[in-house]
Amino acid sequence: MSAPSEPLALLPGGAESLRPRFRRRFPRIHRSALWRRLFHWRQLDFEFASWQMLYLLVSPQRVYRNIYYHKQTKNQWARDDPAFLILQVLGLVITTASYSIVYGSGTNGFLKALLQLLVVNYLVSGMVLATLTWMVANRFLRHQNVHAADQQVEWMYAFDVHCNAFFTLFVFAYVLQFCFLPILMKTAWISLFLGNTLFALAGAGYAFTTYLGFHAMPFLHHQEVFLYTIPLIAIAYLLSLFGFNISHHLLDFYF
Repeated sequence: MSAPSEPLALLPGGAESLRPRFRRRFPRIHRSALWRRLFHWRQLDFEFASWQMLYLLVSPQRVYRNIYYHKQTKNQWARDDPAFLILQVLGLVITTASYSIVYGSGTNGFLKALLQLLVVNYLVSGMVLATLTWMVANRFLRHQNVHAADQQVEWMYAFDVHCNAFFTLFVFAYVLQFCFLPILMKTAWISLFLGNTLFALAGAGYAFTTYLGFHAMPFLHHQEVFLYTIPLIAIAYLLSLFGFNISHHLLDFYF
């Protein structure tokens, strides 16, 4: 039987002093409540996760107010329930399967598209974006208040912000695009306008939801930097209307 870990707290600096520096910066994900609950399905709150998804579309500020209360009660900003993540993955699988059926991609085409959309676009890109926003927030946006306890943005919370923002993008660029496929698959200008508009709204929604996620943290300031991509999206959208059909190019690439 291994020795109890409590005596480490009696050492100078506590147990944290014995851990490498990067382990103090990055959470011990394998021991977090989120990963423990992943294997106990009865503890997953899919109803609350669905509520969050609904309000991310109609009132995202309400979602982040609830996350602030979560911080007050559980002393962490990040989710401790993977139900939201599971629903997103399931949604991506179903959507990819639906596109594959429409385009007749077959099993191999479905798996290839799923690898790109789920693993690359959602998980890998999400981890990269979460790391970038986490670094920017901690390095440049924190208040320097000598009279308050030092607080930092959790990496897992930055990834949660990505998941929230990606859901908005998912609805516009994946779900609504699928609903309008009969129009978008045509070569008329209306298909270009509708498809590019959906992608512009998806990108702007991602940026705005990201901004709200960090705006909810009272120890940060100048969070409006996360909105600076919206003018760039607007310019790219206007230029694309002169003949670059985003939907056609992406659908041809994936399927």
